[in-house]
Amino acid sequence: MLADNTPEAEARETPYLRIGAEPGLRRLVRRFYELMDTLPEAWDVRKLHPQDLSGSEEKLFMYLSGWLGGPDLFVERFGHPRLRARHLPFEIASRERDQWMLCMTQAMSECVRDEVLAAALLDAIGGLADHMRNRTDS
Repeated sequence: MLADNTPEAEARETPYLRIGAEPGLRRLVRRFYELMDTLPEAWDVRKLHPQDLSGSEEKLFMYLSGWLGGPDLFVERFGHPRLRARHLPFEIASRERDQWMLCMTQAMSECVRDEVLAAALLDAIGGLADHMRNRTDS
């Protein structure tokens, strides 16, 4: 049987599968937090997180799994994400949003080989990051 590489078949494949399912998503999320932990340009957003990033990494992996069309791990464990409400205790302005996106953009460019998929995901994730802003810029 030949592989179905038609545009229609690709459209049926979820972003979760296109990113490489669990191993691909874990690689992306791990790299994202490595960058956040090491890039001086990400210091403002890094200091909003606990010293040990492993819990944050696991929660982002679980959330993105469902968001990308894979197993809805976050909802199964924690219920509705309520992203904005969960982030309200943290001061998030454009600087923190931009630093978060810097890390995600670099991680995406390193871990997602499908450039069309990466661009679409970054656009959608950028909208989520915008929605997390809860403070005016100084």
